[in-house]
Parts: sequence; structure tokens; C-alpha cells
Amino acid sequence: MIQNRTCLAVILAAGMGTRMKSARAKVMHEIAGLPLLGHVLKTAQAVSDARAVVLGPDMAEAEALAKTLDPEASVHIQAERRGTAHAVLSVDGGVLSRFEIVLVLYGDTPLIEAATLTRLKDALDSGADLAVLGFEALDPAGYGRLIVADGRLAAIREEAEANAEEKAVSFCNSGVMALKGRHLPGLLEAIGNGNKKGEYFLTDAVALAFEKGLTAAAIEGEETEFLGVNDRSQLAEAEFLYQTRRRADAMAGGVTLQDPDTVYFAYDTELGADSVIEPHVHFGPGVKLGGSVTVKGFSHIEGAEIGDGAVIGPFARLRPGTRLSEKTKVGNFVELKNAAVGQGAKVNHLSYVGDAKVGANANIGAGTITCNYDGFAKFETVIGADAFVGSNTSLVAPVTIGEGAYVGSGSVITKTVTEGALAVARGRQIEKTGWAERLRQRKALEKKGNER
Repeated sequence: MIQNRTCLAVILAAGMGTRMKSARAKVMHEIAGLPLLGHVLKTAQAVSDARAVVLGPDMAEAEALAKTLDPEASVHIQAERRGTAHAVLSVDGGVLSRFEIVLVLYGDTPLIEAATLTRLKDALDSGADLAVLGFEALDPAGYGRLIVADGRLAAIREEAEANAEEKAVSFCNSGVMALKGRHLPGLLEAIGNGNKKGEYFLTDAVALAFEKGLTAAAIEGEETEFLGVNDRSQLAEAEFLYQTRRRADAMAGGVTLQDPDTVYFAYDTELGADSVIEPHVHFGPGVKLGGSVTVKGFSHIEGAEIGDGAVIGPFARLRPGTRLSEKTKVGNFVELKNAAVGQGAKVNHLSYVGDAKVGANANIGAGTITCNYDGFAKFETVIGADAFVGSNTSLVAPVTIGEGAYVGSGSVITKTVTEGALAVARGRQIEKTGWAERLRQRKALEKKGNER
């Protein structure tokens, strides 16, 4: 088997996606927090040397995504949508023929795994000139059929063009194909549009290759990998399949999911071994958990890094920029945003801590708020190590609480509190003896007078 052949992945993503009924391009709809096109790009990066993305006109958002995720990817515009072969021809033939292997992928098919594409490439290394990924369909209706003759893949027949015998075939085309680059320009140019749709189908390359005496192979994969997303229902199905896969991977990696079906991951969630995730936890993009972390139920975490042994929730919300050190505790109905919390510190109850630095072993009392926004700009709160902030305290940023300082409950702190000091900033309590009883008597007389 020949190894390390150069490979170009061509990703076809110009489809209008009218069934999505959306102002956004179909390939920009997300599963697990990443657009469909992003999933395909990331898989393509794992198995190819270069990527070419074919988009339609007015798809600036998709082009920007491709350039962000894969700055080396080239973008090509299919000005008229005239079929898949026509789309591949949007990439210059000279470019295609420079690569020994060309993979053709689809921007709306996000669940194909790198290992499956590697098997497809291996078929070319084993002597095939063209290879197609296929699957045994539970319900083949709507799919192109893989027609095998004498052990060789002879043709792909679109359902609209298939006869009754061909429609009975359950071995179906995924659309994903690998071809030897030197053959591809000639095959593409030979494809015609004499079909009911008047389009240039890439699938016709198989029959043309067969006629030219080239070897075509069909590689079987799992049907669930080849789900194409064309409407909102299929988008939901893709999300379900992706989450099912990620949950299994997490548990295989040593993470406890107490109720797996209620935990949702983003495409880039990282979980340390021996962590425990309770029911109804949602991970948005950009989350990295250390080892032995406990995330209690109904917590929502995104854009956060969490150190070993931390305990979060229940009902906690960690927003982007949150950094928790080892053995920190963030309790119920606590929200953190752009906050760095030092080792062993506690923010246990009903608090908002934003744009802040909290020192090691500090204690933030229930109902504490960092007042970080004045309507125009954000300001920082710094809470020193071993500081104690009493319940129901407002810290008006910019402000610093020194190490070991103590802030009395119910305070509104607007100035720096020095190390080891006590700060109390609240109205002085007064008491008027007998006032409440006199009030009740007066109200009773008023009520009696009104009833006359």
C-alpha cells in the first residue's frame, strides 16, 4: 500500500437549502455550536493536505467561516448551480490534477468520521482509480443506488433515472467520493447533463470510469455517518446523533454521566477523567474541565476553563472568560463572567461575579454582586486572597478588596478596602420604640371612620 499520497479535499457547499426556510445558508446552521461546514472542514483537515471550498454567490458568512477555521483553504464560487460535477469544476482542473487523491465531501454532511475517509483513501492506495462511500439503507427511497457488476462498481444510478430492478438495490450512495487526481479533469469534462434535471452529476463519473477500463470500488460505512441535512428535522437528527456519539466518547474516557441523554456537549468540549456530570448540564463552546470536576444539575457552562477538583452548581452559569482554579466551589444560582477565581475560593450562593479577580481561599457571600458596568464601559473588581465578603454586598467597580479583608453584610463598597481591614458601608440602624403599634392604631381608626 502506498502511503502519504498528497490529498485535496473539495467541499461542496453551494446549495441554497430552501427547505431550511432560513435567511442563512444551509451550511451555516449549527450542531453542537459549530456550523455544518465547520464540522466538515475539521474532519477534512485531519485527512488531507489542502482544502477547496465551493460556495455559491452571496455566501460571505460561509466564506468568512472557512477562512477563520482553515486559513489555508481556497474558496471557489459556483456562479450557477448546475449540479455536483459542475461544482467540482469550479476548482481549476490544474489544481485538481496536482494532487494524487481528490476527496469530494459535502458541507451539509457533518457526521462523517476521519477514520471512514481514511478507509476511502486506502482503496485508492490498493489499486482503485475511484472509490465511493456507500451504505446499506433501511429505506433506500430517495438515494442513488450503487450498481455493482462482476465485483466492480459499475455505476451510480440516481433514483429518478433508475429502473425497477435498480430501485430494488439497497446499497446506496453517500455522495462522498475519492478519485485519483490525474483522472478527475477528464472525467468531469466528459460528464453530460442528459438527465431529467438537466444537471451535471458527479455520480456519472463512475460509469465513465467503468467504460474507460478504470477500476471503481465501493466502500461500505454506517448509514448514520452519511446523514445529509436539508431541513430542520434532519438538523435535529444530526444533533441527536452527534450528541449520542460524544456522550459515548466521554464515558469511554473515564467521565461519569449520571443521565447521559440530558447532557449536551459542544464540538470542542474537553472533560478530564473522573469528572462527574449530573443531569441537565449544557456545555457551550470553549469549555475545558480538569480532572475530578463535579458539575451539578441544570448548570450551563461556556467559554470556561475549570481546574481539577472544582465543584459547580447546581443551577450555575459560567460565561465566557471564566477561569476556575483547583478546588474552587461555585454554587447554586451563581453567575460568573470573565472572572478568574483562585484556588479554594468559594462563590456559593445567588451571586454575580463579572470582570473580576478573586484570590485563593476567598469567600464570596450570598447575594454578592460586582457592579462592573456603568452603562458605557466595563470595570474590574479585585478581591484578595483570604478575603471575606459578607452576604448581600455590592462591589462597585473599579474597586479592590485587600487580602484578608472583611466586608460586612449589606455593604455597598465604592472604595479600596485595605488588607486585613473591616469595611462596613450601609445606613446606620435606628429604632423608634412603639412606632409600629401607634401605626396600627391609627390605621384601625381610619378604617373604622371609612366604614360609617
